[in-house]
Amino acid sequence: MKRQTFVLVFLLLLAAGLAGVRFTPTHGALAQAAASSAGDLLLKLDIDKSEFHWTLDTTLHTVHGSFKFKSGELRLNPDSGVASGKILVPATSGESGNDGRDKKMHKDVLESAQYPEILFKVDQIEGKVAASGRSNVMLHGTMTLHGKDHEFGAPVQAEISGDHWKATSKFIIPFLKWGLKNPSNWLLKVKPDVDVELTLTGTLKPAN
Repeated sequence: MKRQTFVLVFLLLLAAGLAGVRFTPTHGALAQAAASSAGDLLLKLDIDKSEFHWTLDTTLHTVHGSFKFKSGELRLNPDSGVASGKILVPATSGESGNDGRDKKMHKDVLESAQYPEILFKVDQIEGKVAASGRSNVMLHGTMTLHGKDHEFGAPVQAEISGDHWKATSKFIIPFLKWGLKNPSNWLLKVKPDVDVELTLTGTLKPAN
């Protein structure tokens, strides 16, 4: 009798599998999955109050310039460091205060007509993000510049206060190593790296 019962149960399970029946996770597993994202925060960039400054040293002088932001949004879990999001910068917005120099930068170096966007995709935050107050973390991801993706990391000093956040970051972009054209000539020589300084601000709320 026991043997017949076992065979019957086995046949029923086999039939269910052939019919495409799926076993759903238990309530405990579903609760655990929901808890992993329950503490996520959604940070939106205020593009009008955020700044992107760059500096390039040459043998004749130091060039200072800026870019504008188009959009920015980041979702992160302060406990796990899991993050996703992107910051978009129009390459065409780059300027240094000199029309002739800017024309050369856009035509020969950035080729901004062909590669109109600079994109930073975030995939991880290294370090603890405080729910309130200041934090020092490392942001990891990929930067798309001149049509190519580059693994990228930047130190960030962040501060959260209520439903607002702000952050600053300084890093170097090795633009010659990344394949952009060298703007040097017989008279003027430029360094292979651009110093970047970001001042970011925006709003935050719990992610749905």
